[in-house]
Amino acid sequence: MFDLDGTLIDTMFAFADLAAAIMADQFGDDIAWARAQYLSTSGIPFRQQLELIHPDDARNDDVSDEFERRKRSVCDSTPLDGRTRAALHALRTRGIRLVLSSNTAQHFVDEFVARERFPFDLAFGFCAERGLAKGEAHVQRTTAALGVDREDILFVGDSLKDGELAQHTGVGFVGRVGTFAADQFAARFSGVNTVTCISELPALF
Repeated sequence: MFDLDGTLIDTMFAFADLAAAIMADQFGDDIAWARAQYLSTSGIPFRQQLELIHPDDARNDDVSDEFERRKRSVCDSTPLDGRTRAALHALRTRGIRLVLSSNTAQHFVDEFVARERFPFDLAFGFCAERGLAKGEAHVQRTTAALGVDREDILFVGDSLKDGELAQHTGVGFVGRVGTFAADQFAARFSGVNTVTCISELPALF
């Protein structure tokens, strides 16, 4: 199971710049502070991030909506790179099933899969109406759809929140270095494996 933004595609820093600009405009936040807050709380939907950054602020819904509208240009201009695509194909040739598990909106995930034309076995995003969210809901759907046990699942993500979700759902975890450094993953998760690029992942098997 792969997180999408910051893991398979390098969108996180562009998202952080966008979120910081919006928070500076709407809340008057210092841009550097807002950017750091975005990255430190990444791994959950932006609306939930805002609740951690600006608890109970009446502007959070509007700020979240603006971010979701404006992030489309980042998503549309960030494809899978060649090394990542090759690594995913290498995993498939070993009989490993591949699942997307993202907290970006389901329609963004669907558009990404259609645009990239890569044969993921399952592709899940966030959709409150369908009860979809990264973590337990995605893990339950994966075990049911693919007929696998939780101990058969390895989650690859770029945030500390991803590692926490893996722990809470009883699946394995590999940290993708970038948003957080290898030593930050190691300090939070004893014995964790990390990769600096998805192309390094097949060597772990």
